[in-house]
Amino acid sequence: MKGIVFTEFLDLVEDKFGLEMVDKIITQSKLESQGVYTAVGTYKFSEMLELLKNLSNNTGIAIDDLLLVYAEHFFSVLEDSYPGLLATYKDPIEMLASIENHIHVEVRKIYPDAELPTFIVEEKTENSLIMIYKSSRAMHHFGLGLMNKTFEHFNSTATIVLEKIKEDGTEVKFIINKN
Repeated sequence: MKGIVFTEFLDLVEDKFGLEMVDKIITQSKLESQGVYTAVGTYKFSEMLELLKNLSNNTGIAIDDLLLVYAEHFFSVLEDSYPGLLATYKDPIEMLASIENHIHVEVRKIYPDAELPTFIVEEKTENSLIMIYKSSRAMHHFGLGLMNKTFEHFNSTATIVLEKIKEDGTEVKFIINKN
């Protein structure tokens, strides 16, 4: 997992819960990196799980809810860092439908060894989208948060239903209807 995901996560934890919480979850976690991350480094996904689990235990907030909040934070990083990429799109449905064939292609140019989820468009209309998310990491709530922020970015709203295809969350169907 790319280091930017870790550095931004710890920035969010500091912003929302304080530096003491950052130190606490790093100390409580078994981290090969010892909690030292660089944006361009690559780290084991198990470290993110440890950090999330310990943040959840310390705050009483479910991991899925933490992932939603983190995705909202991460979207603002994308807005600031890659405004040209977002400006390519005029509509949230169009942007979400292009995750696999455009956005992830651009991400791989910057981070060639990035391990990204797969998004398969099953059905697309002007106001709706059905996509299948596949990832061994089961971070579908992070994806849901990014989708929510995509609609907000375009001053739009949507109803997004998440249906688990596999109980472990490694395969999920997103049913998106623009309001």
